[in-house]
Amino acid sequence: MDRVLAKLPKQSDANVLVGFETNDDAGVYQLAPDLALVQTVDFFTPIVDDPYTFGQIAAANALSDVYAMGGRPLSALSIVGFPNQEEGLEILEMILVGGQAKMQEAGCVVIGGHSIGDEEIKFGYAVTGLIHPRRILTNRAAQVGDLLLLTKRLGTGIVGTALKKGQAGQPAVDAAVESMCTLNRAASEAALKFDVHSATDITGFGLLGHTREMALGSKVSLAIDSSQIEFLPEAEKYSRDGFLPGGLKRNRDFIGDCVAFANGVAEEVRNLLFDPQTSGGLLLSVAPQDASRLLEALRALAIPAQAIGKVIGKTHPLIEVS
Repeated sequence: MDRVLAKLPKQSDANVLVGFETNDDAGVYQLAPDLALVQTVDFFTPIVDDPYTFGQIAAANALSDVYAMGGRPLSALSIVGFPNQEEGLEILEMILVGGQAKMQEAGCVVIGGHSIGDEEIKFGYAVTGLIHPRRILTNRAAQVGDLLLLTKRLGTGIVGTALKKGQAGQPAVDAAVESMCTLNRAASEAALKFDVHSATDITGFGLLGHTREMALGSKVSLAIDSSQIEFLPEAEKYSRDGFLPGGLKRNRDFIGDCVAFANGVAEEVRNLLFDPQTSGGLLLSVAPQDASRLLEALRALAIPAQAIGKVIGKTHPLIEVS
């Protein structure tokens, strides 16, 4: 997609504060000196069996890009692909009900949508939010010396693959579902109270893919301490057992040359750092004097935040993992 977008004619509009020329999580369009729209869209195929839960996860995932930018979701349009047949419509109903429940939790109203006939179910939302033009969190403003905080545990892709193979235990599935259904709202609101320079949410490109985007955009490098990263229950075991999603392998092929692993980093941990996440946490690049206070504030909100590394001067490869 990057190669295709690069060939499109350049657009010129002074009100576009964040467009697709960068790898930020959402676009931002200024309406007034103190008001801008933040817009994003995301949809995907089912990753759990229960349709209500799938709807919730899809909604939380779509909302996450707005929270990653520091915005407040306002309205949403649903995007549906569903087979053209009478039977099974109760499944679609439960997907929509689950999604709407999560949107209501976020204070975001669903005002419409669009559906098409599709043999493979797909669901998600286009979300519009509000943001102050001078309080936008992008993924390209990390500063040398910043500390890196991650607000959710990793491993949803690997746990989901084990589930599809019938090998995931219920406690592991429950923990992954709870994480994916949790909004990044509280983490975003907490981050805005501190000196956070840069932010992104961790989704399909995995932790290392999104840290790569932050490093490239900010013209810095990132040092990650894998021993400080928390994983979902059983995720390391499932990684060792080879339950690796296709997206993980694609991430590794694309990003691998940008990463230098220390010899002591186990293979199952390396896999998890490439693992594509659904509705993952926020990665925050925080001024060092504020990092411990923000971490404390996040944990007081029962957010499983972790300090996982720091921003360093640019090196080659771009990311160091110890």
